[in-house]
Amino acid sequence: MRKARLFAGAALLAAPHVLNAQEAAPPRVRLSLADAIRLASDTSASVVIGGLRVEEAQARVAQARSVLLPDVTATANVVNQDSNLKDFGFSFPSAPGAEPLPDRAGPVTVYNARPRASQTLYDPAAVVRLRAARAQVPAAGAERDVAVQTAGQRAGTTYLRAERAAATIAARQEDIRIAQELLTLAQAQLRGGIGTGIDVTRAQTQLATAQSAAALARNQLAQANVDLARALGVDPATRFELADGLSADAAASGAEATRAAAVQQALAHRAELRSAEAQLTAAELGQRAIHAERLPRVDVSANYGIDGPQGHIIDTHQVALQVSVPVFDGGRRTARESEQGAVIREIRERSGDIREQVAAEVESALLDISSGAEQQAIAADRLRLAESELSQARERFSNGIAGNVEVINAQSNLIRARDAVIDARFATAEARVNLARAVGMTQTIR
Repeated sequence: MRKARLFAGAALLAAPHVLNAQEAAPPRVRLSLADAIRLASDTSASVVIGGLRVEEAQARVAQARSVLLPDVTATANVVNQDSNLKDFGFSFPSAPGAEPLPDRAGPVTVYNARPRASQTLYDPAAVVRLRAARAQVPAAGAERDVAVQTAGQRAGTTYLRAERAAATIAARQEDIRIAQELLTLAQAQLRGGIGTGIDVTRAQTQLATAQSAAALARNQLAQANVDLARALGVDPATRFELADGLSADAAASGAEATRAAAVQQALAHRAELRSAEAQLTAAELGQRAIHAERLPRVDVSANYGIDGPQGHIIDTHQVALQVSVPVFDGGRRTARESEQGAVIREIRERSGDIREQVAAEVESALLDISSGAEQQAIAADRLRLAESELSQARERFSNGIAGNVEVINAQSNLIRARDAVIDARFATAEARVNLARAVGMTQTIR
């Protein structure tokens, strides 16, 4: 939470001050991909909740330990009472000729003040329950680590979407520039008598289309900013200045590039596996604790204090040793052991499924990376050819050899080629983020 406040404070300091505006402009923060992942790992709600669950598990350890520690209380009271002697079975004969003795005794004011202490000497079930509670702490910590990895993956993917939107804006701006040049050329051809009005109209249509696409891309970037702020757990009004570009090697990490090595890396780092192991340990200890409830329990207690009516107060004490031996509970412990056994088998089954899921995620991410690299190479060739096609079509139109239909078609091909490059780079970078998550190393993304 402290880092979240620092982040928010930095964002506010970075915000431009608009003196004449009724409402201040949203803060702008320069952010890299690694920064986004790091911040999400600290400030996202799921990570904060995971930290609180660790604290809850630690508090349960203290609760389980308290059963084995001394219990000391102190009491003091003053009682003013009268009693019916008949309630105690007393019946005193009266002297001949005298009035019968009254049945009421009192009132009497009695004072009592004493400390009391008790201590469990032997309780094997409580000891095992304490160990089970301790085993839940690493399980909760592993669950928090899962939240950290998931938050990092979400922030990384969202950041890449913002980068894709920014790259699309840059591509559309270049499309607008080319469309404006072609419109100027068509108008010059028309004035020179070698062009037609339809060429100008086509060029104007292409310019309008590029401007519309640029407006759509700007909206996509604004939406990506909102999604990124949400992934980081900060004010959705925050606007980000992306420090990284959507390059061909974006989102590289410390994940291994081969399947066997990546799977081994995942088995060593995935928090889900650590969580399942810790949960299994806690469940097994829980079953042992239930079984230990059949053993005797030994407790000792003592108290010492003053007691009696005023003028007759004396000190009294009591020391007791108690042995409790379970005999029969209607089969409740047996049923609880059976239930806990099913829980253990469930955790083991889930652990095996997690291992298979980890291998599948690694395999899928590596396939996507390989496909993305191939698509990047194809898209790069496609872009080079589209640029050459546009150059040749433009030259033919300038020389009056052809109308600008060829130019418009070539420009459309160039637009699609640019989009293919952006999409291929995004898909590859997203696959790298997914691979880092699959091996449990999103924090190494750079």
